[in-house]
Amino acid sequence: MIRIEEITVIEAPIERCFDLSRSVEVHLLDNIHSGEQATAEGGVTSGLIELGQQVTWRARHFGVWQNLTSELTVFQPPTYFRITMVKGIFRSMRGDHLFRTLPSGATEMKDLFFVAAPLPILGPIAEALFLRRYMLRLLRERNVVIKRLAESSTDWQLYLPPTSNRAAPK
Repeated sequence: MIRIEEITVIEAPIERCFDLSRSVEVHLLDNIHSGEQATAEGGVTSGLIELGQQVTWRARHFGVWQNLTSELTVFQPPTYFRITMVKGIFRSMRGDHLFRTLPSGATEMKDLFFVAAPLPILGPIAEALFLRRYMLRLLRERNVVIKRLAESSTDWQLYLPPTSNRAAPK
């Protein structure tokens, strides 16, 4: 099993960063190269994923179309949520997403990602040779999109329902 940790500092309120991180549409923005879609195979296909909800993603990775179903299994807004794979190619996959407000007012978004390749004997070799780099690249692409949207003056509003605690800073 591989463990990836990535920290991104975002000049935006914690609530906005938290919600953009669980937006189906934002997730699709950062995975455009793989043709990813949220399918209607049970679960949500748009909006903000909530506790107990599932999303089934269909995307091409390593030249092969794959389906992966994830569930939001832990939800502590606006500081933490966990996404756990419930069905897919990997032996296991989990993403812990932690948020905290820094003294400057910026938000620190910390992602802890755990994934185990599917084959018991070849899996550790694949993890060492290419899976770690591939998954880190996907995570970084996701975080660039979240940071860009969250720090924009208005673009983030396209992906979040209007509420007072996500409003632009004064």
